[in-house]
Amino acid sequence: MATETVAKPRTSIRVGVQKFGTFLSGMIMPNIGAFIAWGIITAFFIPAGFTPNADLAKLVGPMITYLLPLLIGYTGGRMVYGVRGGVVGAAATMGVIVGTDIPMFIGAMIMGPLTAWIMEKIESLWENKVKPGFEMLIDNFTAGIVAAVMAIFGMLVIGPVVKAFSNGASAVVEFLVNNGLLPFTSIFIEPAKVLFLNNAVNHGILTPLGTEQALAQGKSILFLLEANPGPGVGVLLAYMIFGKGMAKASAPGAALIQFVGGIHEIYFPYVLMKPIIILAAIGGGMTGIFTLVLTGAGLRSPAAPGSILAVFAATPPDSYFGVALSVLLAATVSFLIASVILKSSKDVEGDELGAATTRMEAMKGKKSSVSSALVGGGAGAGGVAVLAGPVKNIVFACDAGMGSSAMGASVLRNKIKAAGYPDVKVTNSAIANLSDTYDVVITHQDLTERAKPATSSAVHVSVDNFMNSPRYDEIVELVRTSNAPADASGAMADAGTGVAVATASAPEAEPEAGPSGILVADSVILSGTATTRDAAIDEAGRLLLDRGAVDAGYLDAMHEREESVSTYMGSYLAIPHGTNAAKDHIMKSAVSVIRYPNGIDWNGKEVKFVVGVAGINNEHLQILSSIARVFTNKAQVAQLEAATTVDEVLDLFGKVNS
Repeated sequence: MATETVAKPRTSIRVGVQKFGTFLSGMIMPNIGAFIAWGIITAFFIPAGFTPNADLAKLVGPMITYLLPLLIGYTGGRMVYGVRGGVVGAAATMGVIVGTDIPMFIGAMIMGPLTAWIMEKIESLWENKVKPGFEMLIDNFTAGIVAAVMAIFGMLVIGPVVKAFSNGASAVVEFLVNNGLLPFTSIFIEPAKVLFLNNAVNHGILTPLGTEQALAQGKSILFLLEANPGPGVGVLLAYMIFGKGMAKASAPGAALIQFVGGIHEIYFPYVLMKPIIILAAIGGGMTGIFTLVLTGAGLRSPAAPGSILAVFAATPPDSYFGVALSVLLAATVSFLIASVILKSSKDVEGDELGAATTRMEAMKGKKSSVSSALVGGGAGAGGVAVLAGPVKNIVFACDAGMGSSAMGASVLRNKIKAAGYPDVKVTNSAIANLSDTYDVVITHQDLTERAKPATSSAVHVSVDNFMNSPRYDEIVELVRTSNAPADASGAMADAGTGVAVATASAPEAEPEAGPSGILVADSVILSGTATTRDAAIDEAGRLLLDRGAVDAGYLDAMHEREESVSTYMGSYLAIPHGTNAAKDHIMKSAVSVIRYPNGIDWNGKEVKFVVGVAGINNEHLQILSSIARVFTNKAQVAQLEAATTVDEVLDLFGKVNS
């Protein structure tokens, strides 16, 4: 029986909480630097700080009252609807800020995404229905009206509700502290961490309440309920001494990553190998919290990531002893309990660690960026990586997100549809606009390293051309395997083999009519005069320039783009276009087509067709899709080579002017 390497889709409450927690974390984590900046200014310049300064202390109030909530509101809105969502989200957040007298972090986490979502839904009502020339007017007034209405709604409705919730939550925390019950929160927090449910609690409740508490008292114990590295490092120390096989060998490196790097998820597989070990983490967590309560210690701002360095950087002077003792005792108790469990149970071998790592990634819902430290390189070191869930979102990324990536996306989209997965989303993007929300990222081989930092959890596929790369068949097979449950015999193809599987060609689709004027007869030349790559780029660019689609600066950007990475697409096709920074040189979307019957040497590849591209928004993508369909069909490429009139070329590209 083949080993199942792809987790089945999950719809449990746990998964829902994970997604909610991840969303909350996505609003808080990018702004942790601002929280720390506020903590540093508070630590130094308030009357009880290291270097009291009345003038500089004036920064404290406005930062926590206005700056931090606005950053959260903007980030939340941008997560939902891009920059426009971020802008209206921040504007609406001002309503909850003005409507209350407490730091409005929870209100910002509501108003930012909610306002962006409302605007997205409203604008979808007239998408592609606004007459050319009125887009900016409609867009700006829509944003202004939505932001104004939601700011008022936030001030009058959401603000008071959130304040009531915050007061209630603060009362609960105070009750737990006063009655010595706060340590028992570890019974929930430590298992939640291993199940990736902690973000909803940590970033949804503890960080906002802790910040409010720190403003009033100069520190908060709430910042250390989840971030204390002691329980995790105690578990790993026990494996270092009493573990077996790969678990013992990998534990020292994992301990360093967890304790100093602050990446707590590195120890989760060690708990999943032997779930009873969670008792060690709970015992350590309870001990750490109890120590903090006894010593009255806390942090002045969030410690993220949960590194010992970040913890001490956020510790006020009067809490150094209490925090250090909390981490030490938490690690000690966790180590002792885990040691007893390991010594009294069967050996733990390396293959169990690998299986536990896979289970951990399945629960997380995506590839772990630190799992390679446990299993030695991880999937994807060569070929296609093993996923922890179905492939639903694929992106082609290039420098500008304008031409080559759009063509590649069109080719693969047709292949995936033909394979029977029309719901898999295949898009294109500029590398600068990537976010870590994709399952698979496809780039030219010269751009892969640029794309990886922004999409570390995705499977990365490098290609040398976008039109007919053999890697497309591997991706189609990965989609098929990850989206199909095991059959009755239990067999499932191994998505990690990287073996190309032949797939059906995309069915011939009737070309859709494109935007008028994108490709016109005057921009088609059946016999170009250029004999070199650079001259061909100039010839294609001049056609765009003559139409008033671009200015002269765009031609320079086309050469700059070619020097950074080739625009050769395969199938005798090249599509020179400008860099991402050159979009200001584009006046309107346009495409030019030049045929070179004798061929041109394009960085060692033969090119017979050069398609110049200049696009505003996504107006040019439909014609590029038509071009992609043509150049993946050998018969149609032959027709292009034999064409004797411009009309024949336009007909093959879908009569884009109709």
